[in-house]
Amino acid sequence: MNSPTGVTAKRVQAALQAIDAVDRPEIWIHLRGRDELLAEADRIDAAVAAGENLPLAGLLLAVKNNVDVAGLTTTAACPGFGDVPARDAVPVARLRAAGALVLGATNLDQFATGLVGTRSPYGAVRDSRRPERISGGSSSGSAVAVALGLVDVAIGTDTAGSGRVPAALQGIVGIKPTRGVVSTEGVVPACRSWDTATIFARDLATAELAMGIMAGQGRAWPADAKVAAPSTPRVAYPAALPALPEAWASAFHAQIERLRSTGVVAEAIELDVFLEAARLLYDGGLVAERYAAVGSFIDSVTSGGASATLDATVAGIIRAAGEVPAHQYVADTAALEHLKHQAMGRLDGFDALIVPTAPFHPTLAEVAADPVGVNSRMGTYTNFCNLFDLSAVAVPAGTVTEKGGADETNSTAQFGLTVVARTFEDGVAADIARRIELTPENPELFAVGAAPATSPGRKVPWPVAAGAAVVPLVVVGAHRKGQPLAAELERRGAFWDGGVTTDPQYRLVALKTTPPKPGVVRSARGAGLVAERWLLSEAGLGSFLAELPEPMLLGSITLDDGSKAVGFACDAVAAAEGRDITEYRDWIKYLENDAAGSGGHGFWREAGGALLTGLGRGRI
Repeated sequence: MNSPTGVTAKRVQAALQAIDAVDRPEIWIHLRGRDELLAEADRIDAAVAAGENLPLAGLLLAVKNNVDVAGLTTTAACPGFGDVPARDAVPVARLRAAGALVLGATNLDQFATGLVGTRSPYGAVRDSRRPERISGGSSSGSAVAVALGLVDVAIGTDTAGSGRVPAALQGIVGIKPTRGVVSTEGVVPACRSWDTATIFARDLATAELAMGIMAGQGRAWPADAKVAAPSTPRVAYPAALPALPEAWASAFHAQIERLRSTGVVAEAIELDVFLEAARLLYDGGLVAERYAAVGSFIDSVTSGGASATLDATVAGIIRAAGEVPAHQYVADTAALEHLKHQAMGRLDGFDALIVPTAPFHPTLAEVAADPVGVNSRMGTYTNFCNLFDLSAVAVPAGTVTEKGGADETNSTAQFGLTVVARTFEDGVAADIARRIELTPENPELFAVGAAPATSPGRKVPWPVAAGAAVVPLVVVGAHRKGQPLAAELERRGAFWDGGVTTDPQYRLVALKTTPPKPGVVRSARGAGLVAERWLLSEAGLGSFLAELPEPMLLGSITLDDGSKAVGFACDAVAAAEGRDITEYRDWIKYLENDAAGSGGHGFWREAGGALLTGLGRGRI
């Protein structure tokens, strides 16, 4: 085959060379052939050249092998378990439709049962930087493939932390969405009630781009979904840090202080009810869901009814789960609801909870010596999340220097934080996580591999890209970012979408109100006015409208690109009595030059004295 010429084809060639160079066969259960990959890459590159919109073109994708990829046996890391699916799982199909190319299927803790990455007959997946250490699991191969730069994004799954723990240990980003917003059709269940599909990437912008495309065909977003955090978010963090060594605890507190330096308000809370719920997943009746998922298969293997290789620890966990009585499952489910109520009370008044993602980074030998105990400790700060139906983003937060062992040589471990937010507040979690990712002390970690040098970036919060309905709201006065009334939009979870300019058919008027407010009057003698656009949920807009004081109303405004958005109206009398300040084109500039005070804003059509009408629904 000729040398590749297209962007995607070149990326495939570079990735295959990198795979040979790093020599980590345990990452993969299936790696697609070179000719097949290059043929698909050529098709993607040709589609892009023909003008097809493929936002993920040029990006390579790895898929955890409990998620169906058409033509590749879905083993869930158990030879003999799966079949060759005829079609992709929904998450895979959605990413491929956007131009992502599947490089292969990755190794995992068998049946997604584990947080260590060692419970697989295909081999223990080793840490990308310190091969004597674990990768974290269960999405082990996916995380290491991303960390080594072999792929750009990777699909994982998460029940107890499998999409977050390996992200932390590998120094990458892991987005664990609200349960169900990413379809799990075509995913082998671990605990069906709490499973989620996740995404890994080396930076948050790429992870959000992929998640915004992957999410869909699942649980619908509510009309009041918050899509961003306020400019001064309030976050909770654990008052005590069980399971963390001293150096890791110091790193955590240092990151909390860095967050404070960015304007975040951080306060300690007791985490006891969160940790109590976490123990229910394995130590209580909820583990019965694991038996419901694959117990009959394991029983058939045990009795000689099928040919397979079972991991002894995984098989023991799942067999024991089959002994859980129904009344214990019911009782623990009720206990979980009570704990959730208490936990949400602890978070009242906070936008998110910040926790360490992984409490330490064990060696392969430590896991072999105590496979259940070490695994349990790894889930200290992750197990509760899906049980409480929360959203989360795991981000790298620098490194920790660990004291040497017998050879007295110190080593450096990756350290990560997870931002946990309420159900459907995935955009809030990502917004706060971005403050952590942008910390200057967070080093560049990804020198290995053939990944693109730049991220494709994000344009809107990923929940908006994934279907959360928002209305574009244009403001010109005190609701602009940093102005006195912006908090009215921020507390409703509005996303600041940047500066815009109105169509040149409006005049700017200083209204005679207390405090002073601008009005905008439609006129043939107008000018393009400086404004800003927010994206606000439909319910958020409704509650905002209900609180508007006279003479403010909402209506339609035209921007200089011809698009329309919701803007403000004011009654004709108030506009007629105002002072024309169109020469400034900018309310803030007028205030600075005229010392006229500050206030709200309003839009009014001059022709016929009619108020603005036609709010409409915007889905961005």
